[in-house]
Amino acid sequence: MNRSESVIVIGSGVAGMATAIRLKQAGFDVLVIESNSYPGGKLSSVQLGDYRFDAGPSLFTLPNLVDELFQLCNKKRAEYFNYERLDILCNYFFDDGKAVTAHSDINRFADELATQCGEPKLNTLNYLKESKRVYDITEPVFLKRSLHKIDTYFQSATLKAIPQLPSLHMFETMASYNKRFFKSTYATQLFNRYATYNGSDPYRAPATLNLIPHLEYHLGAYLPVGGMISITQSLYQLATDIGVRFAFDERVLSIRIASQSVKGVYTTKGSYTADIIVSNMDIYPTYHKLMPEQSKPSRILNQPRSGSALIFYWGINAAFSSLDVHNIFFSADYEKEFGSMSRNNTICDDPTVYVNITSKKCKGDAPKGKENWFVLINTPPNTGQDWDQLIQKTRMNVLNKLSRLLKRAIEPLIEVESILDPRSIELKTSSYQGALYGSSSNNRMAAFFRHKNFSSDIRGLYFCGGSVHPGGGIPLCLMGAAITASLIEQEHIL
Repeated sequence: MNRSESVIVIGSGVAGMATAIRLKQAGFDVLVIESNSYPGGKLSSVQLGDYRFDAGPSLFTLPNLVDELFQLCNKKRAEYFNYERLDILCNYFFDDGKAVTAHSDINRFADELATQCGEPKLNTLNYLKESKRVYDITEPVFLKRSLHKIDTYFQSATLKAIPQLPSLHMFETMASYNKRFFKSTYATQLFNRYATYNGSDPYRAPATLNLIPHLEYHLGAYLPVGGMISITQSLYQLATDIGVRFAFDERVLSIRIASQSVKGVYTTKGSYTADIIVSNMDIYPTYHKLMPEQSKPSRILNQPRSGSALIFYWGINAAFSSLDVHNIFFSADYEKEFGSMSRNNTICDDPTVYVNITSKKCKGDAPKGKENWFVLINTPPNTGQDWDQLIQKTRMNVLNKLSRLLKRAIEPLIEVESILDPRSIELKTSSYQGALYGSSSNNRMAAFFRHKNFSSDIRGLYFCGGSVHPGGGIPLCLMGAAITASLIEQEHIL
């Protein structure tokens, strides 16, 4: 179908590219304008000498959401992009020296928790079964449709889900639910960590988020061939192959609005006209920087932000057989760690450390016998902390922790290093306060408090990405792109 209406997508993050692909395939003329010299937003790459690192997201679940884009365009996904399912989801290291391997085979994983932690096998299996049940109820309603359109609430899936809302554990926290469910403190802490998948605090976030483990243990965790950057590269290639146009190194300065309808954008290089604007930019700077004269949804924009991250990219002159692609080194006191972030707006002295090593599978990411360590610590968003001092202190604490648990001094092994902190995340991705997932999900009604995928006040203005419905992370951004594109198609039928 050929349409005369033109679309400008502001930002080439995963959601922006996915929205552009869907709209181009539907017949719209689509231009993506990106302030950086590369596509992908947070999903980019870092090269330090002979070491390559994925710069942002490191976990790939629900690959069918990427496959769907290639199917939509009648392209063979395997000609652009391939991935493999991981047999080991994560290696967990507890502060007292206990270690647990999370196998993708749930029976084997349940056996591991029973053997290493004394957690009854049936508890683990029943927990994952409940995780699947909650996901199956919420996914068609909360993740695949707009919550801000009245027809959503008359769909059969919604009518079926409404009576089951009390059983979705919305009125207790993840931590309280998990403490009640599991016998072992190790299992409780292991499953509490899934709150961090959307920048939340398990001691405040609703237990509904315990649906997240279902994605890994039933649907699988994957690693793209070539690393996570392959997702960005393949979507960019697909988009250009079907005719989506890109303008890089060009920052949008403002959205042109007249008579409450979008007319185009002004950029650092000129101006463009458009009938439809889709902002893949964080919703906060979209309003405050691109539309400063327009009325703002202050209640939504002023919500507490999700967590951010401090990331060390280390080229390690050694190989560790005890480590896999994904590794977690837990703090001794998880509740204190999250309290430091939420109450004191800082990083505790004993943070949980995530180490991602893609060179375990992608051999070209590090020289032979060496490893590329992506070392992440959860942090509060940037509200003016002394980050230089925090980084220095945290680096020392992380090195001490890893050296103690791995029984080898780590600092002498670091050949190259780069650092990403909440300030640089905000600068590179326009994520307000460096928050990785927009507003926090620590409120049981958080799903309803995210900004909608469209503007009720300005015709032709739409939104996608991690700061709007349904949320952040690759799967939710791809689901949100489908919602946004569908709304545009429905509302701009020619």
